[in-house]
Amino acid sequence: MEEKKLEDKKKTFIKELIPYIVIIVIVILLRSFVITPVQVEGASMYPTLKDNEILLLKKYDHSFERFDIVVFNYNGSRLIKRVIGFPGEYVEYKDNKLYINDKQVKEDFISTQKTNDFKLEELGYDKIPEGYYFVMGDNRNNSTDSRVIGLVKEDEIYGSTNLSLFPFSEMGRINK
Repeated sequence: MEEKKLEDKKKTFIKELIPYIVIIVIVILLRSFVITPVQVEGASMYPTLKDNEILLLKKYDHSFERFDIVVFNYNGSRLIKRVIGFPGEYVEYKDNKLYINDKQVKEDFISTQKTNDFKLEELGYDKIPEGYYFVMGDNRNNSTDSRVIGLVKEDEIYGSTNLSLFPFSEMGRINK
């Protein structure tokens, strides 16, 4: 009889434990493949993003639009930058203006900062090759971006972000 009670207690305990295990597995899968928090380190995306701000990274989103904010791997670190140029495009900054394929493109998120002249040829390309992106930080004078590190491989991009979680005063959608 004692053995039966002990066996029933074990079964009850396992039945009660199953929902918690399922929740843990779901959270791990979501964090691994769908969404995860990332923390901004430094001032390269200022004023759009601030140091220590926490963002929600969408790992499933690899259909980028111009000026989307992406997180990618660079030498084992996560960098957060803005997509400026796509495969097949020519990128140039001249007189503080962005030109894509020789057509001016307005950057509404840049305030009064000056962007130094730059041509894609400085990286050794006449256009961005397939599978690569040209990225830049919003704080153009303090950003380790494609002008310094070169083009970013598509398979090194973890995903995109457009939602700030913390601090609460910054919570919400990030401006493009």
